Amino acid sequence: MIEFLKQEMLSFIKRADQGGVMDRVIAAQVYLRICELGSLSAAARALGMSRPMVSRYLEQMESWAGARLIHRSTRRLTLTPAGEKVLLKTRGLTRIADEIAGERQRADPSGTLRVACAHFTAMQLISPLLPDFLARYPLLRLELDINNHPVSLIGERIDVAIRITDNPDAGAIARRLGMCRSLLCAAPRWMRQHGPLTTPDDLQRHNCLLYSHFASQHWQFSDAQGREASVAVNGNLSAGISSLLLEAAVAGCGIAMLPELEARGAIASGTLEVVLPEWTPKALSVYGIYLSRDYQPDGLPLFLDALQRRLGEETGHG
Repeated sequence: MIEFLKQEMLSFIKRADQGGVMDRVIAAQVYLRICELGSLSAAARALGMSRPMVSRYLEQMESWAGARLIHRSTRRLTLTPAGEKVLLKTRGLTRIADEIAGERQRADPSGTLRVACAHFTAMQLISPLLPDFLARYPLLRLELDINNHPVSLIGERIDVAIRITDNPDAGAIARRLGMCRSLLCAAPRWMRQHGPLTTPDDLQRHNCLLYSHFASQHWQFSDAQGREASVAVNGNLSAGISSLLLEAAVAGCGIAMLPELEARGAIASGTLEVVLPEWTPKALSVYGIYLSRDYQPDGLPLFLDALQRRLGEETGHG
């Protein structure tokens, strides 16, 4: 009978993954660890989660129970009467869930993976790997939230965000996947009309096409001798989508700093040329940002592995 219930529960979890059933199982496991360790911070460390994620699961448990489960104070946590009753039921549920977890690991990966990313990341990094990835894992379903503004992983129920940054969220887990390298580009006619550049400081007399989500419009460079330069740039166009800046550069509107993956086609065709080739723009890291090492959808590590391989193939670097 127990084996039958386990099989039914496993089947139900796989069918109902979108409806939050897995969230309830994880919330029960988180609640149990909070009770065992006596604090949210200790539970977060033990589970490999961020503290905000642990707080979210505790709030979910209290919402589902319809009662406060834990009295919080600055010194310690104590269970309410409702919390004691829920703890007894939680132990049984987590024991079955742990057994099921082993069976799920042996099964083909399935369920839904929710991924947040910017337009460039979706088109240049993720789109090329989709045919092989989806064919290899036919039971997985990807949901892409394409948004050029950072989203809340907790608030938007995002499993992983792919971000190009040097400052990943300190409250989450950041897996470095590779590098995003940029090139300084302009149309040949722009360079004919406005003259050559010999140093990065010469950018100050050119119209620069700006990426609006950069915190600072200081473009940073280094050269083969190890010299570094940081230049404050200005321009009459700012946009949050790099493909628009690419089109503007091709049209002769100014100089743009563009991702190498996006610019190389125009460079190969001659519609753009590299400006200041002896100076290399600062590269940014590509991260997969998620909330827990231990509680992940089936497809998360597989997806990040595929994206890391894609970046390595395109840039020649891990």
